Amino acid sequence: MDLAKIQQELRNQALDGWLFFDHHGRDPLAYRVLGITPKMATRRWYYLIPASGEPVGIEHRIERGMTKGAPGSRLLYSGWSEQLACLRQITAGVKRVAMQYSPMCAIPYVSMVDAGTVELVRSLGLEVVSSAELIQVFEARWTPAQLESHLEAGRRVDRVRAQAFDLIRERTRSGAALTEVEVKNFIRERFAKAGLFTDHGPIVGVNANSSDQHYEPTDEITAPIQAGDWVLLDMWAKLDQAEAVYYDITWTGYCGDQPPEEMRKVFGVVTGARDAAIRRVKEAVAAQRPLRGFEVDDASRGVITNAGFGEYFVHRTGHSIGVEVHGNGANMDNLENHDERRVIPWTCFSIEPGVYLPHFGVRSEIDMFVGDSEALVTGEIQREVQLL
Repeated sequence: MDLAKIQQELRNQALDGWLFFDHHGRDPLAYRVLGITPKMATRRWYYLIPASGEPVGIEHRIERGMTKGAPGSRLLYSGWSEQLACLRQITAGVKRVAMQYSPMCAIPYVSMVDAGTVELVRSLGLEVVSSAELIQVFEARWTPAQLESHLEAGRRVDRVRAQAFDLIRERTRSGAALTEVEVKNFIRERFAKAGLFTDHGPIVGVNANSSDQHYEPTDEITAPIQAGDWVLLDMWAKLDQAEAVYYDITWTGYCGDQPPEEMRKVFGVVTGARDAAIRRVKEAVAAQRPLRGFEVDDASRGVITNAGFGEYFVHRTGHSIGVEVHGNGANMDNLENHDERRVIPWTCFSIEPGVYLPHFGVRSEIDMFVGDSEALVTGEIQREVQLL
């Protein structure tokens, strides 16, 4: 934990402190930000980082050491009234405090503290605000080494993606049998050989299955891939090493030389929406203008809505990317949630608009990294339907 950095950010955001709380492992973010080892907390603990001065924690007498490793002193309690007295003591002089809370649960990734605990803290006369912006700074920002790991993962994933399409092309043009799950297993094997790790996936969807956003074939549930089929590949992986971050893409292809006009049209609408979102990010970063997640979603969604496919775009435009494929930074979202978090430097997110019709779906996904003065797409961009 970088105490000086946290306290500086608290002052930047006009906060008096950041109050952490856990009970029964409800808040994994607290352990990661504080740099302490997660333990099963059968009793409540608190830890306050003030905007200036020494942090202080509260622990139960039979569970001492729950916040071991974090700086500062500790108060001990046993009973309910003693716990409340300790909480009143450590927050004396504090007026505005951040907690892992989100008003109206707008950002569920941050909404870790239960409503009753928020009520308890407010009963002491404190204003409780969301720590969503703080979490971004200390959870979502990459190091230079993580950026390099992402770029290298991208090069390897893009190679595997090309190899998977080659396999589909070879089998479908020769008339040999091929199924979705075979392609999935092929990708996983190539990932392992390339030194890549993924927690699940990939998505390999043919025709109607490509419209199921979380479809994943199995040995029991899989469809054949044949000439004339539409194929979607959604692939995510990271280098198999500590602190590596994910690379996450989606490409689509047609098994033949002449995709139907409807497929070409929808592909053009989706890639146009993707490119509109990319432009929105690039222009804002280049001009040093503030940018928030919902604005990127609006740019993308507007293209699809204006083309008459708005009802078929049923998810947010993009998600934060980190050591987990869905990270804890701003999402490009004004559908599932109204994400007002800033898009801050040294963070990465996907842009992946989609149109999902009953008989086929199109999604085009790239990753964008925002640096200090520019934003870039970190891998290859699909411009045309992949002909297989």
